[in-house]
Amino acid sequence: MTVRRRSALTKAVTAAVACAAVLSGCGIMPGTAEAGNDPITVMTWAPEGTKATNMPGMPGMAKAYARWINAEGGINGRPLKVLTCNDHNDTVSAARCAARATKEEVVAVVGSYSQHGRSFMSGLESAGIPYIGGYGVADEEFSSPLSYPVNGGLPALVAGNGRQLAAGGCGHVSLVRPDTIAGDQLPPLLNAGLADGGAGPAKDVRAAEDASAYTRQAHQALAGAGADPERYGLARYGGSTEDGCVTAVLGGRTDTFFDSFRRVQEDSPRVRTASVLGSLRQSLVDRSGGRRSPLEGAYATGWYPVASDPRWGPMKDVIREHAFGDNHVDGSDPGVQTTWVAYTVLRQVLRSLDGEPVTAKSVRRALDNGAPVGTGGLTPKLNWSFGNMLAAREFPRIVNTMVTYQRVRDGRLTPVREGFVDLAKTLEGDPTTS
Repeated sequence: MTVRRRSALTKAVTAAVACAAVLSGCGIMPGTAEAGNDPITVMTWAPEGTKATNMPGMPGMAKAYARWINAEGGINGRPLKVLTCNDHNDTVSAARCAARATKEEVVAVVGSYSQHGRSFMSGLESAGIPYIGGYGVADEEFSSPLSYPVNGGLPALVAGNGRQLAAGGCGHVSLVRPDTIAGDQLPPLLNAGLADGGAGPAKDVRAAEDASAYTRQAHQALAGAGADPERYGLARYGGSTEDGCVTAVLGGRTDTFFDSFRRVQEDSPRVRTASVLGSLRQSLVDRSGGRRSPLEGAYATGWYPVASDPRWGPMKDVIREHAFGDNHVDGSDPGVQTTWVAYTVLRQVLRSLDGEPVTAKSVRRALDNGAPVGTGGLTPKLNWSFGNMLAAREFPRIVNTMVTYQRVRDGRLTPVREGFVDLAKTLEGDPTTS
């Protein structure tokens, strides 16, 4: 190497060291990971250790995914760094998670769960940080221009559950749901699905999100489904239970409700049960008796193929090899599945930036303008360009309106039909105003 070349190289190295020492002086903005071997930093958050819904498997899946990616050489040669945050199911902690994402200069928040969209989304919007693949329980996930959902969230699940129940011949339906602002949106969605199938509206049964028992709600639900109406003082619902169905959407407290429901139903005419994936999981069926579970025969609506589908094989391999015995990372958990799908999207988007600086802005640009993203058949190809948005005032950011119909048979969640069911027309009918 010549003296001139050594001198040039020395100057370049010196400049780079000086720039790293004073990032702001070199124009490095929050949410930026410059090219080289520096980690690409993202965040995943979810509630853990609370009295309501907990989703510890989501950050667990995110960390396992990062271990796998880094063992494979990273993304475009750069390691993936995953930060996690506990939103504690409260507004203050959710806002703190968003503030930490900004402070840590993450390029995206990926595969996360929080009910408190108003608290976290404004912080992400101020910093320009995209929110990729949220679980779908906060309104802002389907309205913020910085949100990139991978499924139709609770709106699609609940509307799809209504259609599934109507298709199953459920004429008298009770919906047990949280007595919260988010829960208030569920009855119109379920009723929109029921109406599409030619069924009437459901009886709305409100329940506390953190109760230890739901005996009163179980009685109300049975009455609404037509079970012994004279006993429960609701004769207007009719006495036949041939078409009576009870669906419960209580997240982590759904198992508590069904335990109360089982006890109450012992002395009542039987009705069919239902829920949505997330509230009803394979682990719940297993814990409640498997083939002898009171949930045997229950209807369930999900976003993705059943957990036994071979398309989940790569995820299961990663869990087995990189989750290091974390029992929270359950491959049948829709939260874990959503995190896997969200990180699959992230990986493809980051790969498309090969040679470009990886920033929150460049990630958003790739999501807005890039080619459709495949997820190995777990969802339709995803594209967040304007032309793919849903024509619904309440949910304009939904680009995946597909759900799957499942049912518990012989103690296992199994598909009712092949492929996906499209809820676009149901959701575009603006069910929240009905």
